[in-house]
Amino acid sequence: MSIEVGSKLQGKVTGITNFGAFVELPGGSTGLVHISEVADNFVKDINEHLKVGDEVEVKVINVEKDGKIGLSIKKAKDRPERPQRNSDFRKKDRKKEYRPPESFEQKMSRFLKDSEDRLSTLKRHNESRRGGRGAKRG
Repeated sequence: MSIEVGSKLQGKVTGITNFGAFVELPGGSTGLVHISEVADNFVKDINEHLKVGDEVEVKVINVEKDGKIGLSIKKAKDRPERPQRNSDFRKKDRKKEYRPPESFEQKMSRFLKDSEDRLSTLKRHNESRRGGRGAKRG
């Protein structure tokens, strides 16, 4: 039986290592399910998810030239498609308000106003730390 990438097959877990599980496929060939392909969440100990002898559904994710077969349990699970968002909320559909480009003078006046505001805020903050205006240290 030829094994093709993307096909879903039933297999039997024949061995477990700290990096994954070996699964015997129909036709006698064996593939590896890497620990990262066992479940959707993080798997610290593969023994919590699989045991030798378990029947599992796997998806073939790659076949190397030397005959090694990469399998995935989590990709074999059928997931419902995510519902599409309402087109009103899509970024590309939003209308941007047109603003004519600012002239140099407009940019400079905005910059000066912002700078003066920041400077006055800084002065106020520093004065309050020192005890206000005209406070004598004693």
